[in-house]
Amino acid sequence: MSGIYIHIPFCKQACHYCDFHFSTSMKKKDDMVLALAKEIGMRKPFDSAQDDNIIETIYFGGGTPSVLSNEEINFLISEVYKNYKVIENPEITLEANPDDLSAERILELSKSPINRLSIGIQSFYEDDLKMMNRAHNSEEAKKCLEEATKYFDNISLDLIYGIPGMSDEMWRQNIQTALDFGIPHISSYALTVEPKTALSKLIQTGKIAEPQDEVASNHFMILVEMLQKNGFIHYELSNFGKENYFSKNNSAYWLGKKYIGIGPSAHSYDGVKRGWNIANNSLYIKAIQNDELPIETETLTISDRYNEYIMTGLRTIWGVSLDRIEKEFGLEYLTYLQKQAQKFLNDDLLFIKNNILKPTPKGKFLTDGIASDLFYLNLEE
Repeated sequence: MSGIYIHIPFCKQACHYCDFHFSTSMKKKDDMVLALAKEIGMRKPFDSAQDDNIIETIYFGGGTPSVLSNEEINFLISEVYKNYKVIENPEITLEANPDDLSAERILELSKSPINRLSIGIQSFYEDDLKMMNRAHNSEEAKKCLEEATKYFDNISLDLIYGIPGMSDEMWRQNIQTALDFGIPHISSYALTVEPKTALSKLIQTGKIAEPQDEVASNHFMILVEMLQKNGFIHYELSNFGKENYFSKNNSAYWLGKKYIGIGPSAHSYDGVKRGWNIANNSLYIKAIQNDELPIETETLTISDRYNEYIMTGLRTIWGVSLDRIEKEFGLEYLTYLQKQAQKFLNDDLLFIKNNILKPTPKGKFLTDGIASDLFYLNLEE
């Protein structure tokens, strides 16, 4: 099975922390929708009925996909159905911002093929939303969840922790508010300062305090504790879901399944090669209009695939299978991994059970750093 990711590269305004590819100008929106539809057809596999080409998930990410009209969204979904074999009940997710989700819009969406909403709340506090330059306010955030939960069962929301000035108590309240709405899936990320973002400039000029690792680490522990107490499974470092509510789209990525990325800056993976589309709206549209795919690809080496498995495996509840390492990558990689992991096992940051390597509760927040120490960089040179 595989998934299709459709990147909608438009936003009403730029959030201060974001370094994803998007434009705040909607001038090219109509041309973009036509180009996305055409790329969906151009990327159609030779044998779409083959098991690993059957589409299991369709995911609208961005940018802000909810800036598209329902007609545009339905048109793109119909293009997927026209060109691919799709399972009977695919997970079809729309990322959306609260300011786009009026009661009327939510009702319209509930009648469309969209069956999962991923809502970018980030915080329920007014000051946080202003600092991040979000397009919605706290009242809109709560109102949209009130409406969305009437019509959608499968809802995810995003929350950001480690925000300067956010006390532990405020963070607990943010989580509690989400829980009070009965949301079955929460994605939560530390506020990170990416180069060339507005947030980076605001910190450099002293207008906003720099996020502190210690605060973020503490917030992460609170998040894990509160959500696990409320029946959530911490199935990936930044993702928590009730049973049967894990994101199928994201889980496929972490489990190394194939996926096709449509739109500017979108990434694809076919099990051997990784590809990425040009991150420029005008050049993307022009190339597609000229019947060219604006994509660069690289064939992954055995070390690349090993490193990716380490990174994704350690971030999830499925962990890193030592049996799979030996079978897929060979004894040399297994020996290396065991050697590199020893210090983390000694420090109670990793543990092995049933021949599966996983981070301990203490090691979870440090997962990405631990993974990079387990990477094998020059084995094939």
